[in-house]
Amino acid sequence: MASSDLKSAALMDQMKAHFSTDAGKAITIKIGLVYQINIARKKLGYDEEIYVVDLKKGEVTKGPYEGGKPDATFSFTDEDFYKVATGKMNPQIAFMRGAMRVKGSLSAAQKFTPDIFPKPAKM
Repeated sequence: MASSDLKSAALMDQMKAHFSTDAGKAITIKIGLVYQINIARKKLGYDEEIYVVDLKKGEVTKGPYEGGKPDATFSFTDEDFYKVATGKMNPQIAFMRGAMRVKGSLSAAQKFTPDIFPKPAKM
């Protein structure tokens, strides 16, 4: 999956491996939602790579969600996604600053926290 020049692509690969661990499986059971993440190289809405983080099945796939509608869809630039995923930027602050756009359920979106990502020691 990391045939991309985005920093975020490597994070997605690590997340995919993380979901096969006990800690990752616990997150899947706890959250049980599907997120689509659109990551743009520089500007939101342009030249995006799309990933699906399926916390029902514990999978990360590249490409749009094909099982209906995701619970929430996020749009980030590569740099901002990397900051949120590594805990350097709070998702709520990113939303308020316009660094992150959300479509879909806001209650589902609020469960999208840095806790779902592998800890930095594992990255």
